[in-house]
Amino acid sequence: MVGHAEETKEAAELAERIAELALGRHLTVAVAESLTSGSLASRLGAATDASTWFAGGVVAYAAEVKFKVLDVDPGPVVTARCAAQMATGVARLTGADFAVALTGVGGPDPDEGHPAGTVFLAVSSGTDENVEKRQFEGDPPEVVAQATVAGLEMLLTALTSAS
Repeated sequence: MVGHAEETKEAAELAERIAELALGRHLTVAVAESLTSGSLASRLGAATDASTWFAGGVVAYAAEVKFKVLDVDPGPVVTARCAAQMATGVARLTGADFAVALTGVGGPDPDEGHPAGTVFLAVSSGTDENVEKRQFEGDPPEVVAQATVAGLEMLLTALTSAS
């Protein structure tokens, strides 16, 4: 497992690569976060010229916020469906070209029948949607750090694939 300092450095590097692509292609990006509690937004907001391409985000930690703000269907929130709806909801709210969303179980205890470290990630571009389920190891801060890197990697892949 990569140490927390290495993940922090990797997240900052990924955010800079996202900034370069978004700027070069005149695209905007938004985030919807649950278990990562704003860490993706923090990384993106610190990247080069973020005010030009980073539309913003929603930290929807409580299920009711997901339902009311992001139009997630009521029900379990540790699901691929929830992640996809979070991404779509924040893209609609912000008008962003691309949106990434994360929901899951940071731990230390299981939730909704999922073990700690279970994370669903989604990227929406308006025309395409990709959802992944990942399982991370470690205590809650380690899970958050790993999920943050995974979300940034997923967003970078989507931006790289954009025409």
